[in-house]
Amino acid sequence: MKIKNIIGAALLLTVWVLPGRAQIGEQRQNFAVGFNGGINLNSVSFSPTVRQKNLMGINGGLTARYISEKYFSMICGAQVELNFSQHGWDEFYEDFPDLQYTRKMNYVEIPLLAHLAFGRDRGVQFFIHAGPQIGFFLSDTRTKNDAWESVTNATTEQHDKNVENKFDYGITGGAGLELRTKAGNFLVEGRYYYALSDFYKSTKKDYFSRSAHGAIVVKMTYLFDLKK
Repeated sequence: MKIKNIIGAALLLTVWVLPGRAQIGEQRQNFAVGFNGGINLNSVSFSPTVRQKNLMGINGGLTARYISEKYFSMICGAQVELNFSQHGWDEFYEDFPDLQYTRKMNYVEIPLLAHLAFGRDRGVQFFIHAGPQIGFFLSDTRTKNDAWESVTNATTEQHDKNVENKFDYGITGGAGLELRTKAGNFLVEGRYYYALSDFYKSTKKDYFSRSAHGAIVVKMTYLFDLKK
């Protein structure tokens, strides 16, 4: 079994088994919903390598969270999101500064996260999120200037190549702070997403053996309790 499948399975078990198994703690049934928004700082792992810099995209959508218990000082739960997210890459060549190529790729994404928090019920909590994430490709936009017509020693195979694998999956995780108030819960966090899938075909006869997304995600979330 490939190592990426082992990692994905382990994280999936973490999300759905850990929050519900430790029933010796202080049980809770806190269900909250809300919305989130932020930015992605994107890059793509290509093999052969394509030189690039981070591409900024938007990330936002709906959030639902269930807190099942408090085990000693650790609050355990699970969180799921339904997001619109922009990935892609922005090519940058120091030897050819006039070259411009940008690809923005739009996805619907569903992170399935274990939520582990430490702190008071009212006030500030520190939390950790980790788990698998799946995504579905929607569309893309490409920006390319005429300077490429005079260049022969830069990789261009990726420019006119359409997305071949529209299902994206990987692992994501991060940490942040939550302010819990009577008016709702306010979260600020940073994450990193590492794709285990390739959006171009990667058989031996294909040009790219690796074409996978990576993103630093910074976002804010607002949640209000439906059940405490």
